[in-house]
Amino acid sequence: MGSVRCSSFVKINAAAATLLLSLHLLLSSPTAAIDDEETIISRFQAYLRINTSHPSPNYREAADFLVDQARSIGLWYQTVEFAEGKLRQYLEAVRRLKASRFQPLRSIYISFVPDEEIGGNDGAALFVNSTLFSNMNVGIALDEGMANPGETYRPFYGERSPWWLVINATGEPGHGSGLYDNSAAENLQKSLEAMRRFRASQFDLVKSGNRSEGEVVSVNLAFLKAGTPTPTGFVMNTQPSEALAGFDIRVPPTADPDSLDRRIEEEWAPTSRNMTSWFELKVPVRDKFGRPMATRTDGSDPWWTMLEEAVTQAGEKLGRPEIFPASTDARYFREQGVPAIGFSPMANTPILLHDHNEFLNRQVYLRGIDVYEKIIKAYASYAEHTSY
Repeated sequence: MGSVRCSSFVKINAAAATLLLSLHLLLSSPTAAIDDEETIISRFQAYLRINTSHPSPNYREAADFLVDQARSIGLWYQTVEFAEGKLRQYLEAVRRLKASRFQPLRSIYISFVPDEEIGGNDGAALFVNSTLFSNMNVGIALDEGMANPGETYRPFYGERSPWWLVINATGEPGHGSGLYDNSAAENLQKSLEAMRRFRASQFDLVKSGNRSEGEVVSVNLAFLKAGTPTPTGFVMNTQPSEALAGFDIRVPPTADPDSLDRRIEEEWAPTSRNMTSWFELKVPVRDKFGRPMATRTDGSDPWWTMLEEAVTQAGEKLGRPEIFPASTDARYFREQGVPAIGFSPMANTPILLHDHNEFLNRQVYLRGIDVYEKIIKAYASYAEHTSY
């Protein structure tokens, strides 16, 4: 790879803070000329310079910045709660539509909500269960996707639901030199071995190319806790009476959650081995109507068809629909029965989620605004009623 000038990249703040806004197009407000690329980039850079990193995030400055941007293009805004997010491309796309005097048939809302990285319970989860959201009568939701080092954009029609499982094993304590049946450590080890075998069977499907990472159940150890601590370490001649382990499990919408629940109860944490288990987090795999939380991606869904056509009209290519391997706020919309597509127009871009020096090429950023402009225009021009 040849050398790239630093000026051709725009740095990304991994914890950009904003606030939740409901934005409507004001068709009667004045419009300005379409801005040049340098002006667009400078706005993005100004936003990224706001310090929103913990432990002392400046949410107020970030919120004020977004409100000023909304006002500058004649948008209404409603402050609901301080939040986190980075949706500058949406605002720039709407800015262009306003400048072109586009007349939408549907309302366009852009939301900035908090805490997506830690579960979203105080952000999107509250929002979708609010009267404000129900009154919006949302037909389609676009949320974040993922970068792609290749030439195409990656669309996501579903995602894996996080199940954060804790297993607690108990047994009689004893001297470190003794051999005991059903000790806490032995009971937990049996579970670890069973879970490792299951994990390997799922991983083999990915390695063989039969499944993508988003299509299998992943099981990863998050923590182990056992033993009697001392100021310098642990007591080494005692077998503990209790041992705990935590696991990050991700369940795709194509999986059977009832079968996995039975596996946990009967094989991974059976009461017959003096074990108990609970979930620190258990996101549903099915929506409130009992259906798998997955959005249709065929000709029967007008929203998908419009997305395909808009990307093509922008001169870009859409890749094969995928299941997002991690989780996003889109799950909260799907849980309500609202179709949602994860989409980020970032082709020819390395995947650097939360990595050091996370960046986005400036031309990729600008191209993404072009693509969003076409998508939003297509969605806002669709007049027919849709139902799921």
